[in-house]
Amino acid sequence: MRSLEAARQTCESFLPGLLDRLVGIPLEEMEAPRSPAIAHFRTCGGPALVIPKEYGGAGADPSQAMAVTRAIASRAPSLSVATTMHHFSVATLFTLADSVKSSGMEWALLEGVAEQRLLVASGFAEGRPGQGILSPTVTAAKADGGYVINGSKKPCSLSHSMDLLTASAALPADDGGTEMAVLLVPRETEGISVHPFWSSHALGGAESDEIRLTDVYVDEQLVMRSTFGDAGQLDALQTVGLIWFELLISSCYLGMVSGLVERVLDQKRGSDSERAGLVIRLETAAQLLEGIARMVTAGDTDNEALARTLVARYGAQDALGDARNQAVELLGGTAFMSSSDIACLAAASHGISFHPPSRTSFTGPYLEHVAGRPLRLA
Repeated sequence: MRSLEAARQTCESFLPGLLDRLVGIPLEEMEAPRSPAIAHFRTCGGPALVIPKEYGGAGADPSQAMAVTRAIASRAPSLSVATTMHHFSVATLFTLADSVKSSGMEWALLEGVAEQRLLVASGFAEGRPGQGILSPTVTAAKADGGYVINGSKKPCSLSHSMDLLTASAALPADDGGTEMAVLLVPRETEGISVHPFWSSHALGGAESDEIRLTDVYVDEQLVMRSTFGDAGQLDALQTVGLIWFELLISSCYLGMVSGLVERVLDQKRGSDSERAGLVIRLETAAQLLEGIARMVTAGDTDNEALARTLVARYGAQDALGDARNQAVELLGGTAFMSSSDIACLAAASHGISFHPPSRTSFTGPYLEHVAGRPLRLA
């Protein structure tokens, strides 16, 4: 399949040898807890993928990051989802590094992630102003030279393999109010613990368990402040972060369904018309997401761009659902029963509908946006 092969070539150019390593591992093993796939991702330089070159990273642009994610997901669904959360956290850091709020620490952190191949887990919440993708997930109290934080995040991908945790917090301000901040917490910090949470077989290799923070001290130097936007809008940091998240998480499921469609084409299942229709639905999703990637590359990441991103995400979600169902039907019951791979890919691909914001929560704000108001996710 032309587009999937192109994605795999892009992956090989940025992360040489990764796909070959993944091919050698049974899918059932890669999708189980303690999957070896995450270690291969680290070894092949994956943590630096989207970090800009000026910070020592590979400098993959959004289209290239989308392609790499798709290629990985076609072979290792859990790895794609887990590492998307790393890339989202990294995108938050380099957005902060380029902002007027930059503390000057972000660039050093990014260079450290790239050079040492560190994995960053995301302790952010998900997508609404004040209660959203960068909303407080922990409480913070002032301490000498920093803050003491408490709270938990579940599920939190890369919970066992992470080197660093990014988390959002509302810091107490001198005027009695609070100010938004992103905290960076090293894994070895006293008070961090990991507890079982994820029980499903689907995406079991993403290490999506609970991370608890109990009286964890965070030095002031590892605190990066942000702000909320006007009129309840997400601020620039939140908006860019959510756009990156929607693009890459949707690309994960594009890759999973691509893996199913590839099997249909390789085995020549169904008629020419059925196979062509199947590929059209798959490529509809791919082109919707590619449009968003190009938009981000062009620097268009404002409130209107977020609305377009979410429209593309739901459109891709519908197209991928159609393609998945058609692919499984064309592969047939014998193929389904003789190998767990089809069931694994099909089950994992349903996850796209669970990522925030839900379609229901998006409906009202989107209709208001269509009528001319800013998009305010509730």
